[in-house]
Amino acid sequence: MARWHGWALALATLAGLGAAWPHPARAFGDEGAFHPRVLLTGTATWEGPRRSGPAQWAWELKRRTSAPARTMPTTVRADTGALLAEPFAIWAGEGPIAPLTSREIDRLRRFFTVGGTLLVDDAAPETGQFGRDARRELRRVLPEAAVLPLPETHVIFHSFYLVQRPTGRIEGSKKIDGIIRGGNAQVIFLAHDLLGALAVDSSGMPSFVVVPGGDTQREYARRFAVNLAMYVLCSNYKDDQVHAPFLMRRRGRGLP
Repeated sequence: MARWHGWALALATLAGLGAAWPHPARAFGDEGAFHPRVLLTGTATWEGPRRSGPAQWAWELKRRTSAPARTMPTTVRADTGALLAEPFAIWAGEGPIAPLTSREIDRLRRFFTVGGTLLVDDAAPETGQFGRDARRELRRVLPEAAVLPLPETHVIFHSFYLVQRPTGRIEGSKKIDGIIRGGNAQVIFLAHDLLGALAVDSSGMPSFVVVPGGDTQREYARRFAVNLAMYVLCSNYKDDQVHAPFLMRRRGRGLP
């Protein structure tokens, strides 16, 4: 599949290390579709009122753009080879994170080496426990990488919509921290509960109240989610006109 040829090449290169990799023909989801997989570590499960958040994210992307998206996202465990099958995952939660196992660290390190992008979405930014623990564990995965604020000019803010700041269930900070490797934001830290703003209940109504901006803030959260998805699909094409067919080729080269 030419669209994600670079990702397949990178996986093929790492295959010699002895892991049981997924078949290279499996690229970014179904035929290049955006797939907001939820990353699970330790004994964590994906349950509760935010469970519908990834599916709603995919649905909003399909509704608002021409980009394909998987509207029945899956979960993926950090210690499995399946993590390497696709270049995006969401690590979301609201409580403490148990230390990663050596196998989880190894798989995550390889995920980043072949160009993967991880979104850390703190579901309880009021306390910040999940976000702090995620940073602690990612320092073990990428000890050489620095966490830095993304500039206001970063492509995430204009990859589809023109947005001024990140937002979610809570307004949160105006800044986004990230880990930049090979010119791309491979880890994006949010302290806004993005999935909480996207999630709906069984009747299709929002699962959470959005504060302080209500429905207007929820709309901006949806727009920001679309921007993130377009960044994952197309990297910084708004800056240098590199489009999706070359995304993982670019991400698989020149990484530290």
